[in-house]
Amino acid sequence: MRKTSYLIWPIITGILAAVVILQLFPDLLSPPVTTVEIREAQPPKAESAGPGNGPVSYADAVATAAPAVVNIYTRTLVKPQENALSADPFFRNFFGSGNQPQRDRIESSLGSGVILSAQGFIVTNNHVIANADSVLVALRDGREAPAQVIGTDPETDLAVLKIQLPDLPSISLTSSEAKRIGDVVLAIGNPYGVGQTVTMGIISATGRNSLGLNTYEDFIQTDAAINPGNSGGALIDAYGNLIGINSAIFSKSGGSQGIGFAIPSNLARQVMQDLIEHQRVIRGWIGVEVQELTPRLAESFGLDNAQGLVIAGIFRNGPAHMAGLQPGDIMTAINQDPISDSRTAMNRIATFKPGQSTSIDILRNGTPMQLEVQIGERPQEGER
Repeated sequence: MRKTSYLIWPIITGILAAVVILQLFPDLLSPPVTTVEIREAQPPKAESAGPGNGPVSYADAVATAAPAVVNIYTRTLVKPQENALSADPFFRNFFGSGNQPQRDRIESSLGSGVILSAQGFIVTNNHVIANADSVLVALRDGREAPAQVIGTDPETDLAVLKIQLPDLPSISLTSSEAKRIGDVVLAIGNPYGVGQTVTMGIISATGRNSLGLNTYEDFIQTDAAINPGNSGGALIDAYGNLIGINSAIFSKSGGSQGIGFAIPSNLARQVMQDLIEHQRVIRGWIGVEVQELTPRLAESFGLDNAQGLVIAGIFRNGPAHMAGLQPGDIMTAINQDPISDSRTAMNRIATFKPGQSTSIDILRNGTPMQLEVQIGERPQEGER
């Protein structure tokens, strides 16, 4: 009986300790989250959706979206770099004795982000958190939390973070494809660290690419003021729904000049889901290098129409090679959709899932042909 009593108290103590640990750290027994709960925006009511019938004030839209827009503070430890001349004995006198230790320095920067899920997933620009040693997220309600980097996609300049806080606000997404030039938009972010700021403008253009900013470009252009620190913030419609992630500005002075670019919400959602589920972004790829078909090139091929892409190179054993495409072929259409430029064609192929088949229309020595290509997965950076 006495031996049994000696065993009871350690068992009870262990059970109580386990209960306390699970209360404090509930994620210990939880499986990793691979699905994201995203709120879809409902279409506006018919009476308010007609031309010229937008709201007079955008206060309701801001009140709906602003709590889900966060400030992001990063810290990066920078190691001192030795001057090459200071290592030379002859020049050492010009640089001091060389015995004084050089100190590491901390670089701080700020940006913005958007909570897309109440589970704590945040989308921001990759350049906001690139090379950061620590990332701190500050909410509009005053709460702060360290952020875990779930994944990054430099090719679209997007990154996904995660924070652990209860009762998180999240923004509603609406399809960026439904937006039109002239629609009113609002940019929310933290420019210059002055605090959360809202600016208004319209959509100036959609589908902007060939800007040289990212590998995959499909920007919404707006004249809503976007300044340094706004990067990663929200571009919302007049009803408070997310239509884009503020990304870049065109500026000669460093300030806003009415030409800003946002990554569409549809692209941001796809990248976020891929990074959470697969730790990488899965894109279609056929393995070709192409060159724009200029009028002079078209003339050299004996063609009257200068629309298409010349295949300049093919990856050995890649999808295009296996399908029979050859250097010198001219791609004219993908799935019967005419090709306008290389950037649009690459973006189109990237939307296919690996394993899908698509038809590629080509001209070979002036003869039209159609080949079936089984889409592969685009290799990650460094694998190509």
